[in-house]
Amino acid sequence: MGFKRKQMLGFGLILLFLAILLSFMVFTLNNLKGSMTEIVEDRYYKVSASMEIRQLFTQSDREILFAANDANKEERAESLEVINKNHDLIEQKIAELSGTLNKTKARQLLKEFETQYVTYSITESEIIQNIQSKNPSTDLSMLMNDQRDKRTKVISTMGAFKDYQESVMNDTLSNAKKTYEDMINFTVFAVILSILVISVTIVWMIRSTSKDLQSITKVINNIDFKNLSVVPRIPIRTNDEIGDIARSFNEMAASLETYNRKEKDFTDKISGQNWVQTRVADIATMYQRIVDVEVLADRFITRLAPMMGASLGAFYIRRGEGENMRFVKISSFAGDGENAGRSEFRMGEGLIGQCALERKVEFIDGIPEDFQLVTTGLGEVNPRSIVIAPVVFEDEVVAMVELASLENFTTLQKQFLTQVLDTLGITINNVEGRMEIERLLKESQAQTEELQAQSEELQSQSEEMQAQSEELQTQAEELRMINEQLEERNRETEDKSKELQIAKLNLEKQAEELKLSSKYKSEFMANMSHELRTPLNSILILSEMLSDTSDSKLNEEQKEFARVINSSGQDLLTLINDILDLSKVEVGKLEVVFEEMNMSELPDLLHRNFDHVAKKKNIDFKVTKDKNVPDIFFTDEQRFQQILKNLLSNAFKFTEKGSVSVQIKKADEENVAQWIQTKGANSWVEINVKDTGIGISKDKQKLIFEAFQQGDGATMRKYGGTGLGLSICREFAKLLGGWVIVDSQEGEGSTFTFFIPSMPEGFKNMGEAIAASPEVAATASVEETAPIAEKEQPDVVILDGEGQKNANPFFGKSVLVVDDDHRNIFALKNALKNEGMEILTAENGYECLEILEKGNSIDAILMDIMMPGMDGYETMTRIREQSEYDNLPIIALTAKAMKGDREKCLKAGASDYVSKPLKLEQLLSVLRVWLTN
Repeated sequence: MGFKRKQMLGFGLILLFLAILLSFMVFTLNNLKGSMTEIVEDRYYKVSASMEIRQLFTQSDREILFAANDANKEERAESLEVINKNHDLIEQKIAELSGTLNKTKARQLLKEFETQYVTYSITESEIIQNIQSKNPSTDLSMLMNDQRDKRTKVISTMGAFKDYQESVMNDTLSNAKKTYEDMINFTVFAVILSILVISVTIVWMIRSTSKDLQSITKVINNIDFKNLSVVPRIPIRTNDEIGDIARSFNEMAASLETYNRKEKDFTDKISGQNWVQTRVADIATMYQRIVDVEVLADRFITRLAPMMGASLGAFYIRRGEGENMRFVKISSFAGDGENAGRSEFRMGEGLIGQCALERKVEFIDGIPEDFQLVTTGLGEVNPRSIVIAPVVFEDEVVAMVELASLENFTTLQKQFLTQVLDTLGITINNVEGRMEIERLLKESQAQTEELQAQSEELQSQSEEMQAQSEELQTQAEELRMINEQLEERNRETEDKSKELQIAKLNLEKQAEELKLSSKYKSEFMANMSHELRTPLNSILILSEMLSDTSDSKLNEEQKEFARVINSSGQDLLTLINDILDLSKVEVGKLEVVFEEMNMSELPDLLHRNFDHVAKKKNIDFKVTKDKNVPDIFFTDEQRFQQILKNLLSNAFKFTEKGSVSVQIKKADEENVAQWIQTKGANSWVEINVKDTGIGISKDKQKLIFEAFQQGDGATMRKYGGTGLGLSICREFAKLLGGWVIVDSQEGEGSTFTFFIPSMPEGFKNMGEAIAASPEVAATASVEETAPIAEKEQPDVVILDGEGQKNANPFFGKSVLVVDDDHRNIFALKNALKNEGMEILTAENGYECLEILEKGNSIDAILMDIMMPGMDGYETMTRIREQSEYDNLPIIALTAKAMKGDREKCLKAGASDYVSKPLKLEQLLSVLRVWLTN
């Protein structure tokens, strides 16, 4: 029997017994109601009527006695009137009672009363006539005696009638009580019986289903929610609804296992990509400020070997040209004296020479027993895997790297090595170019000093000649000889000048090569930005959509996974931006705009940005500004604010309790002069950011201002961060003509002091800013340009119901997404469809133009810039050449995000510009403005 049928049968029996019990109670209550109605409406009425007749009769009797004995004429007349009135009422009551009596005895008693009352009425009439006559009869007393006897009989009969009605009413009341008691007894019996029947029915229903439910509960309790790779199944014993539940659970378990497996694969893939990109960025950052190839090789092999899990390594650099070309070992890792690899080899010589000749990477897993051993303090061990990799620049092998490991190299390590080698060739070429420039510069300086010495010698000799002019005639022969010497020296000077000119041309050529190298590096950083931001774009959009609390398809744990993925992506994006900051500093792509700013607004700005942080960490936060600080100040406000925000962010991050304070005061120029040149500044301001945090030891106070450095490893693990914040603060301060210093005691907090000048005229050139700094370096932040549409945001009106659909500017709009990356297309397509839009897609500019030529109604275009075939610039230009698309909104999307990209996009025909990774709210804000306009 099915679960539903069991439920219907059980509840049917319960309802049947309840219906029987209710029917009996209704029947009994109707009987009780009839008895009570008879008592109240019938018997009580008859008793009450008999009492009223008796009262009227008694009143008439008193009035007759009063009229016969004591009353005067007027009183007698009133008494007779009352008697007549009562007589009429008594006859009326008797008539009413006659129509309501249903008992024979009652009718007999009423008939007897009526007869006696008639007789009494005759006597009463005679008495009244006697009283009304002017000569009353002498037999009035006899009439009164007769009236008294008849009155006694009337009263007696009326009393008997009343007593009979009361006895009938008592009998009816007794029957009603008996009926009530019977109803109570039956109700108790019926309730007990119903309870027994219902209990038996419920027990039967529970026992028939509890066994299956217990088996389901047991399986569910055995689920390990922390490991959903294997979910237990419920055995199916019945074909009823519980069997359906078991089947549905088993299907859900299979889906959970599949989803868990896919989620694990996706997480492993993302973690692997993060591992590779983080280490590639670490290696790329290491290249900075290296001007010697041997230093580069030593740092590279030392950093690369642990990342690759290698226990032995060697680095070879190409020397010579043509037949003399060979590869020389200049650095090694964990080598045993001079035995870490061959000292040198030629192209095609041995396996490593063959790899250099073919320009391919070779991974070797089968290692012979007599191979170079990996040496430790305890002994020696054979490696299990070897990699030989060429370093290529412009299709030429410039270096070779060989690593040996005790374990086989993983796929991630191979991918990491491939990406690192792609940039190493450019770096080696840059460093060699710098070394050659430095060598030529030293030769030029030496030649210049030699020429200057010769010029001074010639000048001295000329002075001697002038002093001896009086002796010219006597020393003609000597003068001729001297002139010949001078001519010889002039020829030598001309030769030196020609050599200097050649050296100058060589220097200019090297400068052009260095400029070209910087261009290659800028292109590499731009391409790296594009390649990193493109997958980040889809990761951030999809993880933001998955973590949306309005999505009921995911549980809280899965939404937390999505939020962790989104947070990790944002951290990686921040790291990419910081690396691009330092790269822009190195290549000198920097813009600083000195403008007027209001210093009086600074305290309120800092409170708005950090009050909530202080409140969340329960830390006191105070900002004070001295009165002598000028309100009008000339500097680059954007970078000035970024310095303060970085310093305050550090202060709050490393302060667990206590306070953070900011003091703004006018700086003493003599105090500033000990740190930085003060020439050219209108005035100086000193800003102290003080905290009660963990503090910094004396030996680490210089280290923290270097890129990717923090106090120690424990600090980085506990508080996080990349170690770029303070480095950028000091570099920005130098660009503004200022400086940042620190005063701290470990465990007692820190005070960072920021000196900044007011520069109404700014710096005439960047050299002044660099010269004003105690270090020759500068940095710039990534150029951030807000989309045009964000500057003209319309007011948002919140509606409900149908009004939201009508007020949604995206509903029913058709958007064409042009992007060669399927991940971005997938993310944008799903995100925009959730807003009610209709999405068309194209993978390059040709497909975009074909869709437009087909006459599709397009409301807006999202255009990627870097695409194969026809890129975004050319596509936008061709679209704008068609007059019907003059007003079609085209929003350019790019992950390259280099300086000048925005202006280039707008010039090509873009309506607006958004850089990747996209922020979904920002993109929707831009679309809202252009679609509503």
